[in-house]
Amino acid sequence: MVTIAAPRVVTPGGLLHDGVVEVVDGRITGVRPLSAAGADVVLDSGVLLPGLVDLQVNGCFGTDFVDASERQWDELTTALPATGVTSLLPTFITAPVPHLAAALRRTAALLPRLPARPRARVLGVHVEGPFLAANRRGAHDPAHLCDPEPAAVEALLEAGGDLLALVTLAPERPGGLDAVRRLASAGVLVSLGHTDATAEQVEAAAGAGARKVTHLFNAQRPLHHREPGVVGQALADERLTLGLILDLHHVAAASCRVAFAAAPGRIALVTDAAAPAGMPPGRYRLGGEAVILEDGRPPLREDGTLAGSVLRLDEAVANAVGIGVDLVTAVDAATRVPADLIGRPDLGRIAPGAVADLVWMDDGLRTRATWVGGEPAFAAQPVTS
Repeated sequence: MVTIAAPRVVTPGGLLHDGVVEVVDGRITGVRPLSAAGADVVLDSGVLLPGLVDLQVNGCFGTDFVDASERQWDELTTALPATGVTSLLPTFITAPVPHLAAALRRTAALLPRLPARPRARVLGVHVEGPFLAANRRGAHDPAHLCDPEPAAVEALLEAGGDLLALVTLAPERPGGLDAVRRLASAGVLVSLGHTDATAEQVEAAAGAGARKVTHLFNAQRPLHHREPGVVGQALADERLTLGLILDLHHVAAASCRVAFAAAPGRIALVTDAAAPAGMPPGRYRLGGEAVILEDGRPPLREDGTLAGSVLRLDEAVANAVGIGVDLVTAVDAATRVPADLIGRPDLGRIAPGAVADLVWMDDGLRTRATWVGGEPAFAAQPVTS
């Protein structure tokens, strides 16, 4: 057994002050108050929380996941715990369906070959597009947008197998609801995004099996008092979990507060990080096209369109707390909520039986150390033991 003590521990029941987490064989076996016996590892400040779960990561550290080499997959998944992320869905954006199918097959083949070491867990792949609305495409290449015809949907399902975990689509496209039903019946999480759907169409898609909305407020029909659109229906519909890019560039602070207030327990913080994340200003690639990163701004296409973000998920948690969201709710939105949505109730919580994916953050909510399956995966400095 290994025991880790911290001044504050985020648990499903709330904040435990001066708590100890017990770990045996990579799983949490107990959570208790600190006693005179002490602990094997003593964190002298900050907060211990579950490993962060990011359901939308296009790339980071200079690399786009969709065309990353085996070595780059190794490097990226080993580096991500420095941001607090212990589980993720790498995201492949719009491209021709054969290209996406090939990328899914290549990824399925290379993941088992990665060296055995603590790294961020790949829970599957998120395919964002190409079944998106042209007028809400954002940074997606319009040349490759298409309807979700049965053959295209089946091609992704066949190529992805168990790896295909999430598909973002616009349900108003011809065949959209049938695609939602087919994907959901195959066990794929369906998210509504880059969509001009009306509230009625969003409601129908949720009825057909969609359970998520991709980056709430961005690239979707906005809220209107007579036509609630994607945003209004998403906030009101308890069947839907709402991805939110809380970098304070994609969505204003007041809108983020509205989302947390209107949809308690249904906000999943995501980064939508692209290759420039963690890199200096310069030119990078997203979906095969150039993006430009300047200091203090998200990545942009050359026409000024937002192209993903450079957000860290620990930073998103800190931003949520900074705009007035309480710590436990903010952490929940980056841990338990996305883990439950993707069907992994063994992740995203500090509770007996859960996988021992843990993050130590300082008082400013910046990652100082990370454990994956109870094994150290990152440490900004040696922890006290």
